[in-house]
This record gives sequence, C-alpha cells and structure tokens, in this order.
Amino acid sequence: MTHSPLRLKLDGDALVANWRLLREMSNGAACGAAVKADGYGLGARDVVQRLAGAGCRDFFVAVWSEARALADLGVAVSVLHGIRDADMAERPANARPVLNTADQVRRWRAGTGGACDVMVDTGMNRLGISVEDVAAGLLDGLEIETLMSHLACADEDVPLNAQQRTAFAALRGRTGARRMSLANSAGIALGPDYAFDLTRPGIALYGGRQRAEHGTIRQVATPQAQVIQRRQVRAGEIVGYNATFTAPADMEVAVLNLGYADGYLRCFSGKGRARAGDAVLPVIGRISMDLTAIRVDAAPALAEGDWVAIDYALPETAALSGLSQYELITGLGKRFDRSWA
Repeated sequence: MTHSPLRLKLDGDALVANWRLLREMSNGAACGAAVKADGYGLGARDVVQRLAGAGCRDFFVAVWSEARALADLGVAVSVLHGIRDADMAERPANARPVLNTADQVRRWRAGTGGACDVMVDTGMNRLGISVEDVAAGLLDGLEIETLMSHLACADEDVPLNAQQRTAFAALRGRTGARRMSLANSAGIALGPDYAFDLTRPGIALYGGRQRAEHGTIRQVATPQAQVIQRRQVRAGEIVGYNATFTAPADMEVAVLNLGYADGYLRCFSGKGRARAGDAVLPVIGRISMDLTAIRVDAAPALAEGDWVAIDYALPETAALSGLSQYELITGLGKRFDRSWA
C-alpha cells in the first residue's frame, strides 16, 4: 500500500535484462553488480535478490554497514573501501574486504586473514596499492580472490584506457589471485580485452547509458508524484519563488508533492517535464524544497490526488540538467515509496 505522495516505480524486468545484456557483453567473463549506496538508491536488498535470481554471484558495496545489511541473503559481497580497525570485529562471513593500502594489507594479515580482494592503482590515483608494491612482494602469501583495478575514463575514447589495461594485464600471475577484474559499466563496452575474468557494472544496471554500445539498456526507475492542488493562473500572474515565471496567457497549473529535498533539484526549473498518459506537462517556475508546479492544460481531467510521472531517463535527463547520471539516480530521496513491478 502506498502511503507517500511520492513513489519510485521500479522495473525489475528491465534491471534483470540490463544485467543479462552486460553479462553477454562481458565476453565469457563473470558479470557482477555494484549495489553500493543502497543499490544506487533503488534498494540494495531488492536489487540483489532479483539479480541473484538471474544468476549474478558477485556483489560490490562501499562500506561494511552495507555488507551487513545484505548478510542474511547469503551472497558474496566485496567491500570496496577496504577495512579499518573498527571493521575487524563485525564482519559477515560472506563479505571480503577489497584491500587498498599497505596498512590495510598489514591489518588483514595481523587479524584473522583469509580470503580478500585487492585493488591496484593503474593510473587513476584514487584507491589502490601501487604496481611497485606488488612487485616488492606486498601481497605475497595473501589469499586473494579477485585482483582489481578501476578505469578512470572508460566512457571516453582516450589513450589512458589502453594504458591502464596494459598495466593491469602485466600483473597476471604475479599475485596468486584467482581472478582479475577491471571493467565497470563503460569498460565492458570497450571490448573483450577489458573483461578479464570478472566485470563490475554499476550505473548501466540501473538504466545508465554511457557509450553507444549501451543503446539497448532499459530505464529502471521512474519517479511519480501526486497532485496537491490544481489551480488557474491568469495571464500576467507569477508562479513560484522570485517570480521567475509569468503566465503569458490564462493557464491551468498543478502543484506536485515533489521538490529539491527529494532530489528533484532546482536545475529542473523551467526545464523538467511530467506526463499524464500521453500528455506532456512542462515544469514552470522555480522548484522549491517540497513543491513543483507544472502546466496542465493538456490534461483537463487531472485533479487533486492524481499521479503524474516525471521524465527521468538517465542519459537524457543528465543532458538536460547538467548532472551526472550517477547523481540523478542516487540523489532521489527517502520520501519516495520504492515500488517494484
């Protein structure tokens, strides 16, 4: 039962279809799933259950609280931010740290040890031990399940992609790692040389398209908002804060239970669109914390309590707003009821 005047309609079939497409593009490598940030804001448990049912066996989160929230699902989880002293005491049996620093390696050795993953920096300068540390034997004797690196510019055609791939490929057989993993969503689309043994898609699972090869990725999340009030605005009257919109003619306006506190940010003012059936309803005036106004002349039957869908296909909405596809989907607020279909 829906209680909130906001809901996020989630397409489980599209989620699974996206993962299957990315698995096919992975050229025989295993295909995992990044479910950090609560499944990119869609609900990690629901995402994991659907993808595990489709055959996904490797899941990636950022921090240990996210791993603990999935512990009872019995899936393999890698914690990308490694392990702190504070994390050593309470670790789910099905979760492995991705060790990123020499201190983390030493901490893991001094503790109970066991299976782990390791991130190597091949040029991004974000997380990971150095290639030189590998050569110096830092990882010798570790029980490494997956050796990883991360592409900095996989959504662009730049020489750095091949440089990172070459540097990473040179590590094969030098650590005892059972598998190697480099490609994220965009990296999968760079071709089979980037797949190695395991790919780690994220944004593309949730409807993000970063390269032409992602053209058949399907939209997963559609925000919907309920109408609080319908009103007539006369020609010359204003709508919203700071009078940024003046009605050029008499018009019908609906006010929605939606605003920047919900992740529908002010950059959509005068740009965003809602839909009621086939009717396109443009956003007018300035979006406020909890309210958004739309012009509804094209939907004469729309009334208080009715629902409208917000245009939110990730690539198109990113181009419209100037926000990244990641910001768009992870920024949707907690007031949305998540509803899977």
